[in-house]
Amino acid sequence: MQAHRFYATRDQINETTIELGVEESHHLSRVLRLQVGAIVFAFDGTGQEWECEVMASHKSASQLTIRRQLDEPVESPLRLTLAQALVKGDKFDLVVQKATELGVTRIIPLITAHCEIRQAGERSEQRLQRWQRISLEALKQCRRRHLVTITNPLPFPDLCNELNGQPALLLAEHGGGPMPTLPDSFPDSSRELTLIVGPEGGWSERELKIAASAGLSLVHLGPRILRTETAAITGISIAQYLYGDLSRV
Repeated sequence: MQAHRFYATRDQINETTIELGVEESHHLSRVLRLQVGAIVFAFDGTGQEWECEVMASHKSASQLTIRRQLDEPVESPLRLTLAQALVKGDKFDLVVQKATELGVTRIIPLITAHCEIRQAGERSEQRLQRWQRISLEALKQCRRRHLVTITNPLPFPDLCNELNGQPALLLAEHGGGPMPTLPDSFPDSSRELTLIVGPEGGWSERELKIAASAGLSLVHLGPRILRTETAAITGISIAQYLYGDLSRV
């Protein structure tokens, strides 16, 4: 039987009950048509989740009674940031969805010399809201409990400045070593890593010089040229295998 999961903010949760917001209540009562007595799950986006029973099912305000708190680990020990070059269409949507499923903790949309779109005021805000919705739906599906942080688009040089020596891997078509052969000790003791994926057009010579000056480690994913969304999913999977929890599956 499918486990239905709902997101509730901290101000909607008390010791014994959870009051779902309008969107989640509508989904519970009108889309899933769950009735009083149904067993569901609710999480707060900060790591906590509860098994609940539906006590009231209304399109604007549904109420859950907490039965028990869940405590089995579902999050990766690796705090992985994906800095992904912006791409048109639904490719970035796919990256957001799959990165969430694979345990990424933060996604930085990256503005690069050869990326296909740029930040554009109101449209940028609409894209950000869409990505947040996509990530939340992926969280529900894959049983994660921490919301993924998705930032506003950031120029590549600014990212390099922000990293300031933190562990980071830049995926490149040429140069660097194969990612799967990196030493297991690469991430520091805080278990943090940033994975940087470029656009379909590749990195510019200037960007590669900036990356070298910032001390970024260049890596590749084998002899074939991968699409940017494929490279992101593959790179995340390898990072989670080397430093996260996929090796324990």
